[in-house]
Amino acid sequence: MDESIRHIVEGRKTFFIVPDATLLPETYLEDFMARGYETYIIGDDRYCPLETKVDIIIKTFTDSILFFYIDTLVDGIDWHIYIRELQQRYGEKILIGVLYAKRPTDEQKKRLEKYYLFDVGIQCGCISLEYQKAKNFALIDKVMFANQACGRRKNVRAICDNNSKVNFETKKGVVKGNVLDVSMSHFSCVFDHPPEIPLYEKVRRMMVNINGLHFSTDAILLMKRPVGGQDMYIFVFANSLGQQGLEADIKPRLLQKVYQMVSEKAKKLMWTRFDEARKSLNNPVRGRAFAPAEDGGIQNHYY
Repeated sequence: MDESIRHIVEGRKTFFIVPDATLLPETYLEDFMARGYETYIIGDDRYCPLETKVDIIIKTFTDSILFFYIDTLVDGIDWHIYIRELQQRYGEKILIGVLYAKRPTDEQKKRLEKYYLFDVGIQCGCISLEYQKAKNFALIDKVMFANQACGRRKNVRAICDNNSKVNFETKKGVVKGNVLDVSMSHFSCVFDHPPEIPLYEKVRRMMVNINGLHFSTDAILLMKRPVGGQDMYIFVFANSLGQQGLEADIKPRLLQKVYQMVSEKAKKLMWTRFDEARKSLNNPVRGRAFAPAEDGGIQNHYY
């Protein structure tokens, strides 16, 4: 596998399939990333069949959770049959959850949950969404935590471009380097002329440029290891209170940047594979009566 693609597909991801925007707005995705969850919304459109998109996601992102919103009407899909067949086809290779609008009676809720949890055997639960969307973030967050939606990582890591830099002053002059990747807690870099920094020492006033986002931060050297003939330095962010973590004013800016960097690459990969699948279909046009999305139904938009 190409190294750039490997970086995109690695790590557990959660996909919300055709959710109701009034119950699960797109703004939740950035907030979920702050919690360590990498999440995406997949819409239905005429560009590529939803079933094909789901198959591509399962095969591309092999460590993923799919939550289906079963109250969305999709042409040609009967959710209780489709999800059962999907579970049977992929077995333990797939993690499925079900989202649905709150039912008027407990009997309806119990019947629905019995079918999906016991008869079909989905592993990630059934979530009854409230009509007050403010409550739904906590509901979904709780279920994702229970299903270890962050995988083995505590924070989502973004791979930086060649223009991402770091520099800081020492008694011997200015030390300059390239930032390789960044998360909300750490960043790694290589230096033109490797400095002598003891492990766990704090470096003050590091000037960091992450894909065009500039900020100043303290950082503590956590680890140093050889990579490709160079020493890679891994730092943990430190704030002015002497604690690990970013300053309060930097957090939202870096979160937005990390979310943008990570999601854009994954969306581009999905769009490319959706497009390839569409071209291979004999009858690519189906679904609801609206124009195809430019992003191939990968959520920046709801349908």
